[in-house]
Amino acid sequence: MKIQKPAIEARPKIYALLRSSFPGSEYEAALVQKLHENDRSIHEWACIIGGKVIAYIAFTNAYHGRDVCGLHLAPMAVAPEFQGRGVGLELLRFALRQEAISSRTLFVLGEPAYYSRFGFEPCSTPICPFDKNNEHFLGMRNTATDSFVVGYEPEFTTAAPTAATKGRKRGRR
Repeated sequence: MKIQKPAIEARPKIYALLRSSFPGSEYEAALVQKLHENDRSIHEWACIIGGKVIAYIAFTNAYHGRDVCGLHLAPMAVAPEFQGRGVGLELLRFALRQEAISSRTLFVLGEPAYYSRFGFEPCSTPICPFDKNNEHFLGMRNTATDSFVVGYEPEFTTAAPTAATKGRKRGRR
């Protein structure tokens, strides 16, 4: 298994992976495609075996007003046939060691039991606009003390989920 920054040519494979990892949802693939099309700052890595993208992780800017205050981990996906084999675990560990990520404040909207294994902790501030009561909103190296609603890149709302996926937690494993 090779983990690397994906080449532009790998993007269609990433979008296909996101569709297969989130059945019935176009949101994740549309989100990443719009981030790419709009040249947003994105830290991303893919796991590749035999030319096939089997896992993907991305981090985008988190905002306090207009100021960058950290990074959002979203989405993370593993091909269904490789789930439960430690691929996602290895990919996330790899990403967390990278210079662009290793000292930054991180946020994820996901399953607390999964992400807490990596050092993510529940946070009451900032407030996640996509998670009532911040029940699934976690942070790492989060030192925010003032209350504010954390901002996302506009593609997170313009890649609107379909009726079938509304209410699903993003960033879940």
